[in-house]
Amino acid sequence: MLPRRKDLYNIPGWHTRRRLVVIESDDWGSIRTPSTEAYNNLLSQGIRVDRDPYCRYDSLATPGDLSNLFEVLHAVKDSNGNPAVLTANCVTANPVFEKIEQSGFNEYFFEPFPDTLQRDALHSGSFALWKEGMAKGVFHPQLHGREHLNVQKWLRALRSAESATLAAFKVGSFGLTQIAAPSIKEYYMGAFNSSLPEDTARYAAIINEGADMFQQLFNYRSESFIATTYEWHPDLEPHLSAVGVKYLQGTVCQKIPIGNDEGVTMHRRCFQGRRSPHGLIYLMRNCLFEPSLRPTIDSVDQCLQHIRTAFRWGKAANICTHRVNFIGSIDHRNTDRTLPALRTLLQEITKRWPDCEFVTSDQLGRIIQGKSR
Repeated sequence: MLPRRKDLYNIPGWHTRRRLVVIESDDWGSIRTPSTEAYNNLLSQGIRVDRDPYCRYDSLATPGDLSNLFEVLHAVKDSNGNPAVLTANCVTANPVFEKIEQSGFNEYFFEPFPDTLQRDALHSGSFALWKEGMAKGVFHPQLHGREHLNVQKWLRALRSAESATLAAFKVGSFGLTQIAAPSIKEYYMGAFNSSLPEDTARYAAIINEGADMFQQLFNYRSESFIATTYEWHPDLEPHLSAVGVKYLQGTVCQKIPIGNDEGVTMHRRCFQGRRSPHGLIYLMRNCLFEPSLRPTIDSVDQCLQHIRTAFRWGKAANICTHRVNFIGSIDHRNTDRTLPALRTLLQEITKRWPDCEFVTSDQLGRIIQGKSR
């Protein structure tokens, strides 16, 4: 039986009679584990990348990864004849490791993520596949930030010669977690996890650069935004508005950092369709599909239950999933299991709710505002 809280947080806010289905997927464009060789290198040094699904499976998407995903999405059509579409929340940049090391870990340098893809033969054709997926209507980028990284915290860890962080750096990665490497004392994957005024000013500049890079890459502004690790301070919202963001993706609970990430307070008013204190509209994820992260759970059945609850209370079914579920280049057994699960999920959605409509996050935002059919 579903927890009662699933019903409770679907009751407040905006309502609709339409069966709207949104699939929001985070982390696209960001480095995690660069290759099988990098994975094995870290594991041989006693860094337990096998214990964390992100470190074990997640990587930049290869053309094969993308083709396999797009095939599944395109095969299933909604009541309007449109294929399932992934809102691909992407970062626009990655670190340039050589220059950072040459600076003695004192300066940060970054490059657009297509340049990162082009550096490696395994990924050199990937950005062309992004454009192909966009043209087919199955892949719709939105902004996740400039990079999936708190730059200052990462540089401090490197300057302090933290062993696991340095080992990851040497193989071209910054994506270790404390599950894989307990020696990491300061978590640096949350790009905006500080509320200090000097950090907020720095984050504002990062948001501006990320949004401008996004427009240069895709020729449109991103109207929705999802903070990495779901953590941001409300003081950032005026800066998001200034770059064209209108809609905030995320869960019902916003993590608001205290100080320099000494803790978080939970902001529990992110109900679908409600406005933030600065006028941005919450889209609120209320469904979960994470087969790579939760391998012992029937992810299809769980997600279908969440969708049923969302529709019962007149909400869009907003599915949370991550790129890790669709990457097979590190270990093909990951997608051997997850892509059939995704296909089954999409087929069951259209079977159980024949009037369903697949929409993107920004489309949902415009529907909530009454600006789109």
